[in-house]
Amino acid sequence: MPVTSPLRLARAAAFTAVCLGLGVVAHLFNGGTVAPGALALGLPAVFAAALPLSGGERTLRAILPLLAALQVVLHVLFALSAPMTSTAYVLSGYVLTGQAVAGHPHAGPGIGMLLGHGWAVVLTAVWLARGEAALWALLRRLAVRLTRIAADPAPPVFAPPASPHPDEPHLPCSLAPRHCVTRRGPPGLLQPSA
Repeated sequence: MPVTSPLRLARAAAFTAVCLGLGVVAHLFNGGTVAPGALALGLPAVFAAALPLSGGERTLRAILPLLAALQVVLHVLFALSAPMTSTAYVLSGYVLTGQAVAGHPHAGPGIGMLLGHGWAVVLTAVWLARGEAALWALLRRLAVRLTRIAADPAPPVFAPPASPHPDEPHLPCSLAPRHCVTRRGPPGLLQPSA
């Protein structure tokens, strides 16, 4: 079994948190309910789907379909795990629930639920793609900087400027900075004009 780097695990965990949080918020916002058991099943499923894709830079083309597919899976998982008061109907492989779930009518993924999940998926995919681009740009800059440091490990030596006349004795610098005014005593007497 290959060793997974901490960066891959962190990226997969971040994607999992965003995807699962998005699914829960969109589902609750549109009138659904989320059972704790569904969250317990959804968390490892989303992580398992995200981990293989966390080896390289993910673009919007990779993030958007994965996020949309996982939102569909999470929606079905949340809908099936909600307490039912009537039966569910299966039509052409899709579950259409004509049930009252937790006190509200829930007829499959209604248009509000689809629109809610849809706009959230697109916005979140764009956000994640920008985060990916920023992370990889930072890693590329860091790699260039480390390569330059490795190529020239000696730090630059800063020597004081050489005197234009090496034969002249070195005069000590004044202790007071040049821009300080160091007058002492009372001001000069004003001379009366004639």
